[in-house]
Formats: sequence, C-alpha cells, structure tokens
Amino acid sequence: MADRVREIERKYEATEGGLPDLTAAAGVADVVDRGVASLDATYHDTGTERLAADGITLRRRTGGGDAGWHLKLPLAEDTREEIRAPLTDRLPRELAALVRSRVRRAPLVPVMRLRSERKLRQLLDADGRLLAEVSVDAVSAERPTGDGAGPTAHWTEIEVELAEGADPAVLDAVERQLRKAGIRRAPGPSKLARALAETRPGPRQKAKPVKPAKTAEPAKTGKKARTAKTAKPAKPSEKPKKRVATAGDQILDYVRAQAAALVELDPAVRRELPDSVHRMRVATRRLRSAFRSFGKVLDRAATDPIADELKWLAAELGVDRDREVLTARLYERLGELPKPLLIGPVRGRLRTWSGTRRRGARRHVTAVLDSDRYFDLLDSLDALLADPPLRPAAARPALEVVPGAVLRDFDRLEARMRAALAAPVGPERDLAMHEARKAAKRARYSAETARPAIGKPARRFVHHMKALQDVLGDHQDSVVAREALRELALQAQAAGESGFTFGVLYGHEEARATTRESELAGAWAEAADPRRRAGLRA
Repeated sequence: MADRVREIERKYEATEGGLPDLTAAAGVADVVDRGVASLDATYHDTGTERLAADGITLRRRTGGGDAGWHLKLPLAEDTREEIRAPLTDRLPRELAALVRSRVRRAPLVPVMRLRSERKLRQLLDADGRLLAEVSVDAVSAERPTGDGAGPTAHWTEIEVELAEGADPAVLDAVERQLRKAGIRRAPGPSKLARALAETRPGPRQKAKPVKPAKTAEPAKTGKKARTAKTAKPAKPSEKPKKRVATAGDQILDYVRAQAAALVELDPAVRRELPDSVHRMRVATRRLRSAFRSFGKVLDRAATDPIADELKWLAAELGVDRDREVLTARLYERLGELPKPLLIGPVRGRLRTWSGTRRRGARRHVTAVLDSDRYFDLLDSLDALLADPPLRPAAARPALEVVPGAVLRDFDRLEARMRAALAAPVGPERDLAMHEARKAAKRARYSAETARPAIGKPARRFVHHMKALQDVLGDHQDSVVAREALRELALQAQAAGESGFTFGVLYGHEEARATTRESELAGAWAEAADPRRRAGLRA
C-alpha cells in the first residue's frame, strides 16, 4: 500500500561559503547535524519525457530513511504530493496506474540516474520541535545510454523542506538568511529537471534560476517593474497597444484547460479522492459544451466525434458519481428524521445497498480509465490542440464572435424552460425539467468560456444560470432519490423488514420536488431578465 506525504520545499544553488548561521532565522533555536547519507535514485519516464514535461517525477531510490519508489505530483509553488511505495525491483502497479493518463501506452524506462551525498541538518524551535530539514546535496547526474555511460552533470544544491505541521513562514525566514549569504534559488523546479536540461544531447542547456516569491510587495508591482526595464517607452500622446484576442485563441485556451484537467484529475479519481469524479465529469461537459456552442470557431466535423467520446466517458464516470451523490442525500434525509420514525435497520439496509453499488462502480471506473478507448480519447484531444480545426470566424476578435454563441445557448434554454413550465405535473414535467437543466448547464459553460472577452456581464450571467441550475438540479436529484427509496423499500420488505421509513422519506422527497417546481417560475424570471442578454450584447 502506498503512503502519501505532502512535500513543501525550496531548492537553492550552493556557494563555496557554505550555510550561514540559521539560528538567526526567526523561530529557529537550534541546528542539529544529522550526518551524511548516500542516495542513489533512478528516474523513470517515457522516451519523450512526458512526465517531466508536466513536472512529475517517478523514481526508485536507495539510501536515506525513505528508500523505495517515489511519485511526486505538483500541487502548487514549492509544494508537491509524494506517493511512496516499498522498495521493489519492479515499478509497483499502483504507481504505474497514477501516471497512466500521461504516459498511456508508452513504456516507462530509466531516463536519469542521480547520486547524491547528502549532509543533513534539522532546524528546531525552542521546545525542540522539528521545523524544517536543510540538506546540502552534492549531486552527480548521468543519463543512461545503451552503450554505457551517457552525458553527465555535477552540482551542489541546498534543499529546505518544511516539517509536517510546521508554519510555512519558517521557509521565508530561512530564505532571508540564505539570501543575505548570497545564496539564490536553484535553476529548475527539481533535480531531475536540471539533470535533463544539462545532459541533453547537443549544446548544454541550463535552466533559468527560479525567482523567489515576493513577500514584501504585491506581485503586480514586481511585474510592472520588470516590464518597465524592457518595454520601449511610449510617447505621451500614445496609448499602449493591446493585442486583440481572437475567438480562436480564447476557445482554444478554454479547451486546453479542460483537456489538461481530465489528465490531471485521472490520478485523483483512481485514488478515490473527494469530489474528483465530479470534477472530471465537469471537465468533460465543459469540453462538449465548447465544441457544440462554438461550432463557428472549431469545425464540428472534427469535434463531434470527440464530443461523442466525451459523452461516453461522462456516462461511465457517472456510475460512481451518481451513487456518491445519491447516498449522501439519503443519509442526510435519514439524519433529519425524528427517532420514532426510524423503524427497522434502515441505516444498515442503506449501507448494504450503497456498498454493493460502490464496489461495482469503483471496479468499473478503473477499468474505463485503463481502456484503449479512454486513451484514444486523450490522444484525440492532444491531436486536436496540436492542429486545431479552425474555421474562418476563429480569426475574428473574440468579442465579435463569442457573445453570439452564448445568446444562442440562451435561446435554446428559453425554449426548454417554456416546455418545462407548461408540462403537466408528473413524469412529463420531470423529464422536461431535466432537459431544461442540461440546457442551463450548457448556457452556463458557454458563458464561462466567454468571460475573458465579455467580463462582468458574463460573470453575472453565469451566476444566474447557476441559481437556475440549482433549482432544476435539486428537483432531478429528488426524482432519482425517489426511485432509489422505492427500491430500498422493496428490498426491506423482501427481507422481512419494515419499509415504513423509506416510505416517509419518499414522501419528503415528493414534497421537496413540489417546492422546487413552485420556485421554478421565479428563478427563471430572474435568469431571463432582459438585462442579462443586454449585458452580453454590449
């Protein structure tokens, strides 16, 4: 079983002067020498270094206190999640699965060997608690080749890693002391990134040093200052020229972000992290919405087949997500009931029902994410972004093209809302409201895509679409919950248990659906206010 560790660290270029006195850093009372360790790590990647391109490292390391397999996934600046597995000769399956959305069918091979002599020191506070570990690593990097030793690189760097539970301000305090001693951030985000750059065949490449985050002034100020040094000054009468974003630029940026989300969320879904399935489904919906709504920008002859596969993936993911949402809803409703209405082993019955569905759903989702069909979909998205099927409207300014697509989606929603409000109470209205809900999502997603071009009116439009979607969504969840409660009641009856409590919950869900239906006209009136569309046209 793999262990998870959140790693927060910074790397610095070592100097001949060595480390300064770090007890001068705020909060540090003592520096304890923990000796020297010899580390030997072999990094694995595809031949085209797909993992490294995404800032991911996968290594087998011996030496030190954490020998084993380590997979590091970037989370934020200075922060990575490290997933560890025991030391074995072969890559553990659980780690291989977590990089599958990146490598797909490509084999993982050794791409770098790093050997380090590590001098370790621990920083303690006045109570002897560990604040951080500081290591000085003398690194030797060697790129493996088929005919023996490959290109090599050598350097010394300093790592400062925050201890679990320690205040991140410790890193800033230590950095101030290092900078006073002339020590600066190391080039590249990781040892592997530097080693790959410096041993790449051809002219030697050195990564640019990482600039530390500013703490004393806003980031904007630094950006302006850098711009002022390089930009050609404009004449007093001239206004700086702005590059007008084209519709193609804007839609491709959005598609690129959602395609990246699919790949990045894959490991989280495999590890059953909270909300990961939902977020992955949302990414599929946003992609489909962009392809359908902006057919004047991206040729639908090319995007429709991909949209069909995205629909398939969303449906497969929904097997688990729908169970998750439904189970949470039923437990919440049970918690609202007075104890006298809880007759029979209702919680046990619900737990058994949900657990059986969950086990099947998890196996199903994993099989989907390991399927050739899924990898083909990811490859298709990569190919589309590498050579986008742009139509003539893509070259026009985004503000001339994008609002019209949002308004067309709104017109579609308006037609479905009229049908929902006119439908008779019962299954016909349930279905009509569900169709309106899907149209509201599409209008919301297209407005999200339009936000860079339209600004505040698009943000307000998104807000009102979401409010309408909430009413329609809760109604649909009630429809699904009633179907599940009927099934639970029948199972309880077949087992000789009382179905009374499930009947009470059924009645509550029916009343909730009626309430949502009564709220629908008001929610629609607010969303359909002519000012919403006027803002998009401006």
